[in-house]
Amino acid sequence: MNESKGHITLLKTGPGTSIQDLGRTGWTQFGVPLSGAMDSVSAAWVNHVLRNKPTDAVLEISQPGLKLEFSAACEIAISGAQASITINEKPIQALSQMRIVPKSILDVGVFDSGARVYIGIRHGFQTALQLGSRSFFKEITEKPALQKGDVIPYPTNLPNQASGLSNPRWDAGWYQTELLEFYPGPDYRLLSQDSRDKILQGDFRLSNSSSRMGTILMETLEDTLPELPTNPVYPGTVQLTSGGKLIVLGRDAQVTGGYPRIMFLTEFAQSVLAQKKPGQQIRFSMLSL
Repeated sequence: MNESKGHITLLKTGPGTSIQDLGRTGWTQFGVPLSGAMDSVSAAWVNHVLRNKPTDAVLEISQPGLKLEFSAACEIAISGAQASITINEKPIQALSQMRIVPKSILDVGVFDSGARVYIGIRHGFQTALQLGSRSFFKEITEKPALQKGDVIPYPTNLPNQASGLSNPRWDAGWYQTELLEFYPGPDYRLLSQDSRDKILQGDFRLSNSSSRMGTILMETLEDTLPELPTNPVYPGTVQLTSGGKLIVLGRDAQVTGGYPRIMFLTEFAQSVLAQKKPGQQIRFSMLSL
């Protein structure tokens, strides 16, 4: 086995590039958000094909314009959004698992479909652990996002030859669906029948107010619900504001909230939503408890 240590250097990056893993569990009682990959399906895929631990950290890219250089040989996998990606100016025809030679430069350009690209590396990226996680979050980690010039370490421990196994290819078809499945929240029963019908039969579009904190939908519902006490909330919780807006909480959302909790998106639905861009349309489908 060839053992070495390396790092990637960010030569260029857009906003919203960060290191994420499964998140920071066990700290919500202290007001610390869960964080972690917005699209857990894509993050899990790269770790799986690289034979990593499920908890290993990956790179989450939410805007085109990333350019990075690898200092040492490594093995990577790419998933998530379908984007124009090159390595040493040669286009990658399909997102997949691949070996990288020292001094290679990877560019992530225009996103053709989807909203987030994930890059995994053998054994995971080795940024500092904070409260048991490497996930970036303001005031917990040194910085909330990566910037030009940042250096991210990684270990390499590659076999001398390729494994001989088939090379898996990423299929992005799963997030093309508009349908998001949910379970009714504790306050769903308080909605009027008209509002319930609109949720189950209507179309909704993502507004420009979409981030790791949450996604606000453009269409509104009539809100006649009474004021409610502050309650725990989690990623995937759908809240109804006093103005009738629907907010789907993201991985960096607060841990408590006073708005009615009318729905809980499944984990798969949260990943589908994470790959939608502002203006794209979604629909809801309720699952039985």
